[in-house]
Amino acid sequence: MITVNAMGDICPIPVVKTKKALGEMDGPGQIEVLVDNETAVKNVTKMAKSSGAAAESEQLGERQYRVLITVGEAAAAQLKASGSGNASQAQNRPETASDCRTCIGTVVAVGSDRMGEGSEELGHILMKSFLFALTQLDDMPDKILFYNGGAKLTVEGSESLEDLKTLEEQGVEIMTCGTCLDYYGIKDKLAIGSVTNMYSIAETLQGAMSVIRP
Repeated sequence: MITVNAMGDICPIPVVKTKKALGEMDGPGQIEVLVDNETAVKNVTKMAKSSGAAAESEQLGERQYRVLITVGEAAAAQLKASGSGNASQAQNRPETASDCRTCIGTVVAVGSDRMGEGSEELGHILMKSFLFALTQLDDMPDKILFYNGGAKLTVEGSESLEDLKTLEEQGVEIMTCGTCLDYYGIKDKLAIGSVTNMYSIAETLQGAMSVIRP
C-alpha cells in the first residue's frame, strides 16, 4: 500500500500528490491519502473515482481524515494508458484550436461577485446583468468557474441563482472553488452546481479553447 501524507497541505496539493501516486502505480493496489479537511477528502475522492478507481473515506480524529483508494485491473489499465498519453502530450498537442478533439469550448472564469473597477454597487449590477446575458446567447459557454469572491454568486441568497439555474438546465456546467467556499464560510449554502478544486480549475482553463473573464 502507498501512503500519501497531505496533512497540512492546501488545495490543490492533496489532489496533485494523489494523482502523482496513481500515475506511479504499475498495477492494481491501494493508496491511502491522509488529509486534514473535508474539502480535501471530497476533492481526492472525486479525482480518484474519475480515474476509474474506488474510494472510501473515514475520519480518524479531529481534523484527521483517511481516503482509501483501491485500483483494480481496469483502473490500472486506464491509468497506464493515460500516463502514456501524458508523456507524449507535448508532441501530440494540437497546433490549432480546430485540431483539438478533447478541448473544452468556452469557459467563463468569474473571480469576483462584481464586474469591473470603480463603483462597488455598479459592479454588482453589471455582474448580475452579465450572467443574465449569458442565458440569452445563442452559443452558451461549456463551463462557468467561480472562485474567490465569485463563489458568493452560487450560494443561497444570490440574485443570480435563477440565471445560473437556467444555464445549468441548458447544459452549462457550474463549478465553484471549495477552498473559496470554506474561506468565506458559505460552503453549506452552495445552491447550484458542484464543488471543485484548484487543480481542476487549472486543468479546465488549460483545456479551454476560449476563456472569458468578466
